Amino acid sequence: MTAMSVGLALIGLLIAGLLAWIGLTLSRRKAVGISTSQQEASRLETAQLEAAQLEAAQLTAGAKSAAELVRRQAEEDAAVLRTRAEAAEQRAEEIRRAAEDRASEVRRDADQRASDVRREAEAEAQSIRDDLREQRLEMERRDHRLTEREERLDEQHRGIEERHAELTAQLAELEQRKQEIKDLEDERRRILEGVANLTTEQAKAELVAAIEDEAKRHAHTIVRDIERQALDEGETKARKIITGAVQRLASEQTSESVVSVVHLPSDDMKGRIIGREGRNIRSFEQTTGVNLIIDDTPEAVLLSCFDPVRRETARLTLDSLVLDGRIHPSRIEEIYERSKGEVAELCERAAEDAMADVGITDLHPELVRTMGLLRYRTSYGQNVLKHLIESAHIAGMMAAELGLDPKLCKRGAFLHDIGKALTHESEGSHAIVGADLARKYGENDDVVHCIEAHHNEVEVRTVEAVLTQAADAVSGGRPGARRESLEAYVQRLERLEEIAMHHEGVEKVFAMQAGREIRVMVLPDAVDDIAAQVMARDIAKQVEEELTYPGQIRVTVVRESRATEVAK
Repeated sequence: MTAMSVGLALIGLLIAGLLAWIGLTLSRRKAVGISTSQQEASRLETAQLEAAQLEAAQLTAGAKSAAELVRRQAEEDAAVLRTRAEAAEQRAEEIRRAAEDRASEVRRDADQRASDVRREAEAEAQSIRDDLREQRLEMERRDHRLTEREERLDEQHRGIEERHAELTAQLAELEQRKQEIKDLEDERRRILEGVANLTTEQAKAELVAAIEDEAKRHAHTIVRDIERQALDEGETKARKIITGAVQRLASEQTSESVVSVVHLPSDDMKGRIIGREGRNIRSFEQTTGVNLIIDDTPEAVLLSCFDPVRRETARLTLDSLVLDGRIHPSRIEEIYERSKGEVAELCERAAEDAMADVGITDLHPELVRTMGLLRYRTSYGQNVLKHLIESAHIAGMMAAELGLDPKLCKRGAFLHDIGKALTHESEGSHAIVGADLARKYGENDDVVHCIEAHHNEVEVRTVEAVLTQAADAVSGGRPGARRESLEAYVQRLERLEEIAMHHEGVEKVFAMQAGREIRVMVLPDAVDDIAAQVMARDIAKQVEEELTYPGQIRVTVVRESRATEVAK
């Protein structure tokens, strides 16, 4: 119906437009004022009216055909709409039936669930009733048992009261007998005092003195046994830990001296080294601070200096001069300055290699430079930098065995002798100087304490410091690690014998095993077993305080009694 209304409206608009056009044409002709004859005007008007009528008839036919098309289209649209409406009604009916079926299923499910819940609730209620019944029965049984227990307690109470009465009677009898015994003791004491001519206080004093003396001897015996047992167990465990650490550390056994040998291509080079009137050798010694020794050794000269860094710098300088061939004072100074840079680079590289070997990466650059100087320093013939590497490995392994932090122990042992690189520049022992240096460059307080306490300049407060001392002693006391001069060795042996001989009752003293053991012979009449033990301890303590030595020194006190008779 909507399409038909639109078509009719269009037709009306077309007709109205046509009529308007005809009227406009007529008006235009009147306005122009054509001066034609009346006849000609009538004829033209008639022709125009016929044309307009014809055009109007055509428009009417077109409008009818358009209206017919619009009507047919409207009917087709109406048929389609009716079809769609019927399909919608059918779909709505299907949805309504499906909703009714779903509602029926939901009602059935709800009824089933309600039935299940009701059955579960009834079963749970029955279970609760059964539990309550069991609890009530249990409470009745408990009440019965409590009643029986109260009856037994009443019986026990009556028995206790009867026992108490018996004990009271026995206590009174005991008091009476105690008084009788006291009277007898008084009588016996009076008789003993008359026989022994001693008062009770005197006898008590003698008895206490005898018991005190016996107790002291017994206590000394117990203390000696405990000390021996603790010493054996401690030595066994320490030997196990230290032996394992030393065996796991495969270190070189090398030693160094204060003299370096420089090989020459020929003996003619010695004259060039000496120079005219000895000016080259004087310039060399003044520049390097090292003594240059030229003797009869073929194709070799000696460099002597107690400062190993300076001696190594002089060796590199002399090697470069011999290789270059131009030896004169200005050239010596030039090569010496270049060699100093090479030695500094070698020292820093040695320190970095040592850090990599130990596993330390975050050391301050100034500490790295100082550590490198220890490459050319020795202690009793042992290279100090290698000694620090050994000590770090030993401390780390012992820390792992004891359940401590291996990194902290290795760091403390690695830095404990860093002060030996500065002792010629700073005053104080190398332990205190090294601790101040490590503290200055931000090392941990525990590491600083390990450095300053490794020679007991500071009292040891941590286990890590004790391990640093042990690692230092193990590295320095292992076979082949250090050496000492013959004079120092003889003086140490003499001092060991003097320390032992100064004790009362000593007959003979023998320093044995290259000074590793003192054998002390005592007089058996002047020294008993307990005094011998005390003497051994005193000698060991005095040796620790007065002497410096690698490793340990065993003190053995021998007390021997001999009885000799001659058969005739």
